[in-house]
Amino acid sequence: MISLLLPVIYAAFISLGLPDSLLGSAWPVIRMELGVPLSYAGIVSMIISGGTILSSLLSDRMTRKTSAGFVTAVSVFMTAAALFGFSTAPSFFVICLWAVPYGLGAGAVDAALNNYVALHFKARHMSWLHCFWGIGVSVSPYIMGLFLTRPSGWHGGYRAVSYIQLMLSAVLFAALPLWKSVSEKTVSDKEQAVISNGRKTVKHTIFSVFRIKGVPLVLVSFFGYCALESTAGLWAASYLVQFRGIAAETAARFASFFYIGIMSGRFLNGFIAEKAGDSSLIRIGCTVAILGIILIILPFSSDVPALAGLITAGIGCAPVYPSIIHATPARFGKENSQAVVGIQMASAYTGSTFMPPLFGLVAQNVSISLYPFWLLVFAFLTLFCSELLEWCLKNNTK
Repeated sequence: MISLLLPVIYAAFISLGLPDSLLGSAWPVIRMELGVPLSYAGIVSMIISGGTILSSLLSDRMTRKTSAGFVTAVSVFMTAAALFGFSTAPSFFVICLWAVPYGLGAGAVDAALNNYVALHFKARHMSWLHCFWGIGVSVSPYIMGLFLTRPSGWHGGYRAVSYIQLMLSAVLFAALPLWKSVSEKTVSDKEQAVISNGRKTVKHTIFSVFRIKGVPLVLVSFFGYCALESTAGLWAASYLVQFRGIAAETAARFASFFYIGIMSGRFLNGFIAEKAGDSSLIRIGCTVAILGIILIILPFSSDVPALAGLITAGIGCAPVYPSIIHATPARFGKENSQAVVGIQMASAYTGSTFMPPLFGLVAQNVSISLYPFWLLVFAFLTLFCSELLEWCLKNNTK
């Protein structure tokens, strides 16, 4: 019966991905219409990510009090309502207000589902799960690009995606009996999963999690990766418009190339994940992402290498996030898994929260041409910390 739950989880991750690339795709037009600076996209992104951090830290408590299915369905409905609010927003202040429920809805379910899949399913399912997130995040820029050419503009783009979210929410609510039918099996799996070498789950505080060998390194690595991914997605369209001189509606579609690379890469990774192993996939992924970013940097007169670089960087990013999550029980023990995944999510969202707006300030006050160099720094940081973590674990070093 649990295998029947996978399509529902996949649908939930499509819904998580749908809103993630909308702001970056539409921002060149939104900021002109509302008369706000370029860097203000970072403020909206920070509010969204801040809500996501808070709700991800509370997701375990909410799931225990209700159920994973109910938390998922309610969260998707919250994002649908928030996106509809975006579509009616007459000012930047109202957008910021709607960003609060948007972030809270997006984060409530993330840590619980990621940990559940890491404990109970093979690596290929984790990769394909995040591939479905890539489907959502790749489709929405095309939707926004389509509406930017119509009279309804970015308002219509947000409204269309909110309707899709509402439909996905209805599917998740309809599937609640399925979650209930497998609840006994799920509890049994959780009880089994928290036993490792005769030890049951350890009750951790935030400080005790940091004392687990290797946790600080994985947190920095995850921070670096999410800073890379979120900055790349948020500012790709603005970089293409302002530095490359590409039309806004065209740039919105081209910005999705990065997410298309992530989506296709995660689909292919699912077939090799178990043979390659999580650590190798992280290493290979970071290396490919670095090569893609170098393509963006190279000063070709044609825009083709830069666009190819966005796809290549996305393909490189593809295995990193799911592999870090899936490796958690093996690296830190099943008895520590839920606690470590929760704090990993907080670290990931911290990178997503603060680094994109920080780059917005750099772009506004220095130059948006620094976009690929910024990405390169975090790609190397992720690779370095991941390799150092592997060395420490193999050599039993803190």
